Amino acid sequence: MVKAYHVILGMYGFWLPNDPRGSYSEFVWADDLRKFGPATRVDTRRSAAAKPHDVKKRRAAKKALKYPPVHLDEQQIKATGAGISRAAEIQHVGILACAIMPEHVHLVVARSERTIEQVVAEIKQRATLQLGEERIHPMEEHREPSGRRHSPWARGFWVVYLNDESHIENAIRYTVHNPEKEGRPRQHWDFVAPYDRIV
Repeated sequence: MVKAYHVILGMYGFWLPNDPRGSYSEFVWADDLRKFGPATRVDTRRSAAAKPHDVKKRRAAKKALKYPPVHLDEQQIKATGAGISRAAEIQHVGILACAIMPEHVHLVVARSERTIEQVVAEIKQRATLQLGEERIHPMEEHREPSGRRHSPWARGFWVVYLNDESHIENAIRYTVHNPEKEGRPRQHWDFVAPYDRIV
């Protein structure tokens, strides 16, 4: 039985469907990205972020995006955290760990009455609203033809279903230490619920 979820939410442009390191996509929908090759679907649950790959090709594909890739600054990271906090409160969902990086977000979410799809949709919506309310939306300068700001989020999300205590503990540990891997300080969020089995 699923007890929790390790969720990764990418910001716009973070991990493309034809990333040379692999992806979970089956098709490249965007015309501007198709010239960089087909989708690079993989079936592994392990992170491929450090996998050797054609860095030039990946960067060229990012430059071909319709809008610049989103890279959150410290103020935007705090606003995103406030949005996640609000979403968790509204949905009565326990967040067991959170790391908000400039290009992606790691969350460990306790199972609840909501589906993980509903939880993620609310998190993205509330974080986006908070960025707009604080007038620091990363896509403020990049509007769609309708006048709407483009979403700061990549489509979809990546999830690992956690079925036992050891997997939950590992996911929490990985998430908590994620900022340090990029030379950033460990983050502390008031909305994170303590998990008493973590060592």
